[in-house]
Amino acid sequence: MRSEPNHVLEFPGGYTRSVGPVIGRFLSELRDGRLVGVRTARGRVLVPPSEYDPDTGDDVTGEFVEVGPAGTVTTWSWVPRPAKEHPLRHPFAWALIRLDGADTALLHALDLGELAEGAEPPRSLATGMRVRPRWRTERTGAIGDIACFRPEVTMINAPARLEYDLRGGRALERFLEGIGEGRIRGHRCAVCGQVIVPMKGLCPRDGVPTSQEVELPDTGTVTTFAVNHIPDPRAPEVPFVSGYVLLDGAGVALLTLIAGVPANQVRMGMRVRAAWRPREEWGRTMANITWFEPSGEPDVPFDQIKDHL
Repeated sequence: MRSEPNHVLEFPGGYTRSVGPVIGRFLSELRDGRLVGVRTARGRVLVPPSEYDPDTGDDVTGEFVEVGPAGTVTTWSWVPRPAKEHPLRHPFAWALIRLDGADTALLHALDLGELAEGAEPPRSLATGMRVRPRWRTERTGAIGDIACFRPEVTMINAPARLEYDLRGGRALERFLEGIGEGRIRGHRCAVCGQVIVPMKGLCPRDGVPTSQEVELPDTGTVTTFAVNHIPDPRAPEVPFVSGYVLLDGAGVALLTLIAGVPANQVRMGMRVRAAWRPREEWGRTMANITWFEPSGEPDVPFDQIKDHL
């Protein structure tokens, strides 16, 4: 706990001094919402300005250069418990900020947002952070005309929603018609002989139209799969497995969920069967099949599915 001071040094009415033409120009520009530096004979731009080159002691040129308003944090010190004299009431950082176009850094408060007292510095706070000033509405020509600096906006999180209707064409409509009846249909290619499911009306290998329908069973073999740890409304739990199932008689694997077995027991070559929703819930949609689950049959040797990975 801080104790009250025993002695106080105070200038009634404030301490008045002349700022001179260099500092005066800097403060006047602050009052008008601009940031300037002064150039030295060697070409360096000093911010905040001074009357003399700190390297040589020579007078500065009197040439003023507009800088910023954005800048880069060169170093910082975290204040977890601000004192009453500090410019912010919540944790913040004192930072040296090199404004764009300047060669020296300006010391000012860096606001990282409303944080609880005693909070650790956010992970986003780092040397190299890009920042911009937050100006006060009422300005008097003092460094406090900048209330603080804040990080530049680098990311946003905006709600996104897209509504659309999809027409699948004659082949897909015919396929979904079959799914609505509990049947899985494919198209046989007249060139390569493979059965494509879902039906597309075109062979992806030969590029020729397809029209010969073939009805397939709802059993197949897992060719490859992935274990997912991000929740999905279609999946029963996390982790869940999505994988490619080669239906018996098909030449193209179908992407689907795989469940009814722990994720770490799913394997290539595992035999599976479609798990259909109750008949009264069926529609013209692949959601009729909740997922594929183990059928209990022996695994298929790798050599029989290696061409479908």
